[in-house]
Amino acid sequence: MAIVKPFKAIRPSRDKVALVSSKSYEAYSPAELGAKLDFNPFTFLHIINPGYKYHQEITGEQRFEMVHNRYEEFKENDIFIQDSLPSFYLYESSDVNNTFCGIIAATSVDDYNKGIIKKHEGTMQHREELFENYLKVTGFNAEPVLLTHKDNSDLDAIIAKKKLDRPEYEFSTTDKKLHKLWVIFEESIIASIIDVFKDTSSLYIADGHHRSASSALLAKHLTDDNEHNTGDEPYHFFMSYLIPESHLKISEFNRFVKDLNGYSADEFLVQLDAHFRIENRGQQMYKPSKKHHFSMYLNGEFYSLYLRKGSYHFTDALSTLDAEILFQTILKPILGIHDLNNNNRLGYTNNTLDSLSLKTNVDNGTFKVGFGLIPITVQEMKEIADAELKMPPKTSYIEPKLRSGLTMYEF
Repeated sequence: MAIVKPFKAIRPSRDKVALVSSKSYEAYSPAELGAKLDFNPFTFLHIINPGYKYHQEITGEQRFEMVHNRYEEFKENDIFIQDSLPSFYLYESSDVNNTFCGIIAATSVDDYNKGIIKKHEGTMQHREELFENYLKVTGFNAEPVLLTHKDNSDLDAIIAKKKLDRPEYEFSTTDKKLHKLWVIFEESIIASIIDVFKDTSSLYIADGHHRSASSALLAKHLTDDNEHNTGDEPYHFFMSYLIPESHLKISEFNRFVKDLNGYSADEFLVQLDAHFRIENRGQQMYKPSKKHHFSMYLNGEFYSLYLRKGSYHFTDALSTLDAEILFQTILKPILGIHDLNNNNRLGYTNNTLDSLSLKTNVDNGTFKVGFGLIPITVQEMKEIADAELKMPPKTSYIEPKLRSGLTMYEF
């Protein structure tokens, strides 16, 4: 049984929402970021980059305090308003290729701790502690955790009916996406949504593992500090965007290595032969279409690599993932990469940004060799989470990528 809860979001006024909402800070180039900050006084980027107007780079807890101050200024200037009633928020983003639609709600830290909200990635303690401190000092969260659940016809019907109403927000962004948001404040609809999730045995984190882990850490520490804790305080919940599995889009990451660990190209191919059937494709671009098939780009030529079935043993859900196979058969034993989280010889790109990156990142000399994989499936992601295993980093690039500053959750 999963717990979802309506909340009184802080959000932009209707007339300013298109100016306020932003992509994640890291998604902008320095030139784009500077233009946004110079020419848009309403962008949420001013809140998370509070030192810009002072022409200073501010870090640490001082930055967190200034983020809080900018956030309060946006409220004081009525750029942000707070809903008077606890609500769910139906949010849809679409472009010519995809439509993503789901419910923004408060989800339970207790569900996270019990494993009802399941994870498939590991987290780093220092990042958990850093973001916990950020939440504690700023007092709000503006980026929901992306959770997915089984498709549900009852929920589909609730959403379809609500979408007949005029959205509270409807605006387009420069990446050619249309955004719509409906405020669900009606008690009967709220009750129906809560009931749907009461019958949901598991929710899966698709994106936001550190955000959810940090929220759980914050709840633990604030509970310990509050002798009158009731379990219903806002810090016992964190903001999430819940979408059905059919709305997730998963793309692959290419992997690159800067050198061949002392091997010549011919020697490297000989090493690969122990686990793979290799075919030189020359200049013909090759993309794998099946599990356990890989593409490789080396010395100006494409290769197809097919895993030899008798040379590798599957022991659990993790061992069947192509990213894990690549690690266990090539990256670790041949190229000497043992730590996927901390190795400056290793790089990644996702194919949503550049379908030719496997070639261009090798041809320009940044890397010596590149490997292409097929995307994982939602079912594979769930099997890893159910088994309490952890995927290698950069195994999946999951969409939708959520905008900051549409709804904010205060602690």
